[in-house]
Amino acid sequence: MNIKRAKDEIKNALRAYLARDEFGAYRIPPIRQRPVLLMGPPGIGKTQVMEQIADETGVGLVSYTLTHHTRQSALGLPYIEKQRFGGQEYAVTAYTMSEIIASVHREMARTGVSEGILFLDEINCISETLSPMMLQFLQCKTFGNQPLPAGWMVVAAGNPPEYNKSVREFDVVTLDRVKRIDVEEDFAVWKEYAGRRGIHGAVLSYLEIRRDHFYRVETTADGLQFVTARGWEDLSELMQVYESLGLPVDRQVIGQYLQLPRVAGDFANYLLLYDKYRRVYRVDEILDGKWEKARAGELCSAPFDEKLGVLGLLLSGLAESARGVYRLDAVSDALHQDLVYVREGEKTLGTLLDEKQTALARRRAAGSTDRDALFAAGREAERLAAFQQALALEKTPKGGAFDRLKELFGADVQARADAVAKTDAQLANAFAFLDEALGDSQELVLFATELTANFFTSWFIQNFGCEAYFRHNGRLLFDDAQKRISDDIQAARRQ
Repeated sequence: MNIKRAKDEIKNALRAYLARDEFGAYRIPPIRQRPVLLMGPPGIGKTQVMEQIADETGVGLVSYTLTHHTRQSALGLPYIEKQRFGGQEYAVTAYTMSEIIASVHREMARTGVSEGILFLDEINCISETLSPMMLQFLQCKTFGNQPLPAGWMVVAAGNPPEYNKSVREFDVVTLDRVKRIDVEEDFAVWKEYAGRRGIHGAVLSYLEIRRDHFYRVETTADGLQFVTARGWEDLSELMQVYESLGLPVDRQVIGQYLQLPRVAGDFANYLLLYDKYRRVYRVDEILDGKWEKARAGELCSAPFDEKLGVLGLLLSGLAESARGVYRLDAVSDALHQDLVYVREGEKTLGTLLDEKQTALARRRAAGSTDRDALFAAGREAERLAAFQQALALEKTPKGGAFDRLKELFGADVQARADAVAKTDAQLANAFAFLDEALGDSQELVLFATELTANFFTSWFIQNFGCEAYFRHNGRLLFDDAQKRISDDIQAARRQ
């Protein structure tokens, strides 16, 4: 199955494992809560999925890469203690608490969350000395004499043997005690994730053309060469920061992430073209409605790959603009709820600020990768602090404090409205340019389809509408239907 379906399966298992009966006991006894064994190629997002599940469900997460651990760190160190049996004292070997189990207890103490996920990566690449202990843990959820706390689900991940020479096969006894999920790479699923994460537009438009370069592992005379989803995402992160710093991204830099030379070289060549299209077509000006007919004519006569590159640039710009609206909308909604608490007397401004700052610090400490949620939480805390400071500096009378808060909040509402208007205008400008350049072509159909597929542009259109999108999409759908009817008629005549 693909990683999206695997994520749903793990979330469903987590819900089932944490479900309780009317007496407060787990409906599935802990002994029957099988660990999940997630098997799949490296770099397809197994670790990121666990972070997403923990973030979305509000449970704790403790992650370990087991190749970094020894038998002593997993099991604990032995020590001698005295015990009496049958009236006689004996020296007995005992063990200190496992580092892994201790980390779970520390996470519970740090967050106050008593249920969670223990994620054990590279489970089938552990050392020979650790292997028996790990198999025992999968079967009994116990390291030495310390059990995993109740309410903690075990998810282990590993790579099939064709990707790693160090892999150890599990025996039937162990496999019969786990819930095994086999995962395969899937570009369509990753593309959906990539749009949500804000992956660089050049990566998305290149892979749209060369889907066979999304994930490859090859054994060559020079050794194992590969390109993975993780490599593309990490390269995207670097490219975005390099661009902001004015640093070049060349073939050598790309090859550090895409470790299959012909793919790295091909993408490096594409990136040169992508930058050329950005300069020649001046996409920012197109989105602002400042373009000449000559530019539309250039695109009309351009080869297909160039048209796709320009569409990718337009889509990337629109997605980033819609993402800005998405963030401001989340901030406005959160601040509105905060003001409701203040108005109803449920919380003070100071109490809210403390809560938001604490929650933000906790999310950052937990390593949350949801940048949009972190942005919204950070901006909310920042605005609450600004509200509090304004009331203090202006010495606003207590009776007029809430009216002043509403005035201050109005600036956030206006910022969102301005961002909505800007994004709507950019969508209209993009369609106007493409109408001039491409007419009712398949490229325009692709453009409208990608707007629907992208999380942020789709969210914007659903929430704020877009006259240009609905007008074009309706016409394109009508043309498609008309073509299908015509094709059916022609097929019937040939029979």
